[in-house]
Amino acid sequence: MPTIPITPNDRVFVLTGAGISAESGLPTFRASDGLWAGHRIEDVCTPEAWQRNPALVWEFYSARRLAGQQAEPNPAHFALADLEARLGDRFFLCTQNVDDLHERAGSTRLLHMHGELAKSRCEQNCGRPPVQDRTIYRNLAEVGRCTCGARLRPHIVFFGEIPLDMDRIQQQIDRASLMLVVGTSGSVYPAANFVHWARMAGARTVYVGPEPPLNASAFTHVVEGRAGQALPGLFTF
Repeated sequence: MPTIPITPNDRVFVLTGAGISAESGLPTFRASDGLWAGHRIEDVCTPEAWQRNPALVWEFYSARRLAGQQAEPNPAHFALADLEARLGDRFFLCTQNVDDLHERAGSTRLLHMHGELAKSRCEQNCGRPPVQDRTIYRNLAEVGRCTCGARLRPHIVFFGEIPLDMDRIQQQIDRASLMLVVGTSGSVYPAANFVHWARMAGARTVYVGPEPPLNASAFTHVVEGRAGQALPGLFTF
């Protein structure tokens, strides 16, 4: 397996996707049958789904919370935490995943661009920040209310909504000299564009995953394999 050098002057931007969590047993939403854990995405992960049936949305995300709490970080998560420990503030991790496996492995310099399972927020976006919430709700009546009176919704970026903190993400990409992308399909935007932005800024770009992504041509290195096997030992210093 090839090794990728990291110099003392490199700044590393990491993007992770569903593939890294799949190695911990969490399902991806691009299943072969078009369903995500038995549901159509249109029924559980869109603003329209929330307006139509908030009880079903909360049922779905409560089940995702339970699965996330039962999952454990895998060697890929720990390898990225080790890389952060080595690089310090020259490291930045952006994840498309909503689970907390990166945090539980030890990562701290990270951003969840699609939200977090363990938080809830006001459905009216009244301006109050998201709150920690790990409750497994049995029905809609158990779901709390924001202090403004509106119902709490999962702190998840639904399909059709704008990902979080895009300005900060762009700033970090512009500063990076090496972009590492792990376990994404290259089909979800705007994340699929990150590698192109990094290349335009002059960064080296590395992909790790079991098969080449749809945007494979934008990478200077494509490492095929499970992230838990490929990431440990991938970099030299």
